[in-house]
Amino acid sequence: MSPIRMSKIESGVRAVLEFNEAFNRHDVAGMMKCLSDDCVLEDANNNSYSGKESIIRFYQDLFSESPQANIEIEEIFGLGLRVVMRWKYDNARGVDVFKLKDGLICEKLSYVKG
Repeated sequence: MSPIRMSKIESGVRAVLEFNEAFNRHDVAGMMKCLSDDCVLEDANNNSYSGKESIIRFYQDLFSESPQANIEIEEIFGLGLRVVMRWKYDNARGVDVFKLKDGLICEKLSYVKG
């Protein structure tokens, strides 16, 4: 695989890692820098949020209600426009499936084991 193609594959993983680093700092503005304006987020309870304003409110509420919120990445991999991340949050385990567009996250779907 060419270095240019490998760089494109790795860029999606880097974007998701940057998003999660901001999450663990509870830096909503930093998280939003990683999202496209038309991003869609679906949480583990099947609630859907479309657009940055809706997603901002979701994360502000989450951090207000859960000041200890922290995601521990157990595994992450990506190929093309998709990144899959297996994580641990408190005592729960789950998986996020991301879709990227123009280097930004445009879709984040969360699934919890259980």
